[in-house]
Amino acid sequence: MNNLFDPIELKGVTIPNRVMLSPMCQYQVQTNDGTPDDWHHVHLTSRAVGGVGLVCYEMTNIESNGRITENCLGLWNDNHVKAYQQINQSIKRYGSKSAIQIAHAGRKSKIEDEDIVGPSPVPFSEDTPVPRELTTNEVKELVKKFGQSTQLAVDAGFDVIELHGAHGYLLHQFLSPRSNHRDDEYGAYDRFPLEVIREVRANMPESMPLILRISAVEYGEDGYDFDHIKQFIPTFIEAGVDAFDVSTGGNSPNRPETYPGYQIEYAETIRKEFQIPVISVGALEDPELANNVIKNEQADMVAIGRGLLRQPYWPKEAAEQLGYDFNLPGVYNVGY
Repeated sequence: MNNLFDPIELKGVTIPNRVMLSPMCQYQVQTNDGTPDDWHHVHLTSRAVGGVGLVCYEMTNIESNGRITENCLGLWNDNHVKAYQQINQSIKRYGSKSAIQIAHAGRKSKIEDEDIVGPSPVPFSEDTPVPRELTTNEVKELVKKFGQSTQLAVDAGFDVIELHGAHGYLLHQFLSPRSNHRDDEYGAYDRFPLEVIREVRANMPESMPLILRISAVEYGEDGYDFDHIKQFIPTFIEAGVDAFDVSTGGNSPNRPETYPGYQIEYAETIRKEFQIPVISVGALEDPELANNVIKNEQADMVAIGRGLLRQPYWPKEAAEQLGYDFNLPGVYNVGY
């Protein structure tokens, strides 16, 4: 029986424990070109010092208009690589592995004077602009850009790639009948995500894990149900996905009432039905709950978001509460 502090092997990468820093937008890029700076260095390194097994950068975008805001991260040219390399070296110095979440915001971009695009001219809400429908050739170009961003991520020394196919961003927009009304080949909901997965997989080492974050269900009367997304999972696995990061919602303003562990059931079902590693997320910062998710084989890892915003040393605090031996680098254990 595994616990929260046991290592896990994903593809050819050994992650020292089952805690993942959930990718959370910081909105702190100061240069308007997507380059990480001191904020990201401190934020991400401090979580590595705090013992997080897999430190995942926030949503990082494949082109300028793929960002949510002008203060979001990007990875679309060689000029970005050195800054990511430096942060990754710092993360790994303290024993953690680094992951990057590659994405495109699509219709959820809020950048003024940028070309807001989507699969169809359907706005996210009544208060957001109508996106321009991507042409068939533009969709094919975006597939290539996902591959290019992946190659840059490999050059920057990341251990793990995560594709963001959830929360209403571009991959999710294509997956959903709510936002994809196309009549070309990309009207098939899984066509664009499958092409992206294959392109990304072709631009990363075979031993490197590829995670796909998905929204298991959407909320509201016209949202898709769990069966909609499950039908695509076998082909996603065949295309090269090694694990799923299972969340929900985000493709409309509809939001559910949340409670600790409200998304666990979806991760557990995917794990059992498809025999593939899963990461669960969603108010899991109570150490007993997080540990039980692993011990009860409901998920293989837990992604902690707000808990790690409040406490960079959450893994140590959790280990103290649970009675596990867990050491921090330097003299930080003196504090305990």
